[in-house]
Amino acid sequence: MSIALPLATHAANFLAATINNPAPADPTSGSNGVNLLLSYAKWGALIGCAVAAVVSGGLMGVGSLSNRPDQVDKGKRSLVWSLGGVIVTAIAIPLVNTVFGSVN
Repeated sequence: MSIALPLATHAANFLAATINNPAPADPTSGSNGVNLLLSYAKWGALIGCAVAAVVSGGLMGVGSLSNRPDQVDKGKRSLVWSLGGVIVTAIAIPLVNTVFGSVN
């Protein structure tokens, strides 16, 4: 046991000294295709959230007119979650850009 600890410490120090830590590299080589794909995905998510918000408003209206309180509750929940989805989608891309921008 007394030999194992210094041996493990020596091995860890040796590995830490010999393993390189390369700088991050852009795998796309500056291609605009990835940015275009991300922008399409972002707009698609925002459109999906907008459709969900409109449908949830309709669900609340139909549920209240037809005396179905469970449908009104489902509409309210879906409206809140669609607005939450808009917030997450709007914040996601700048957040990722900030995190990856701070690496360079």
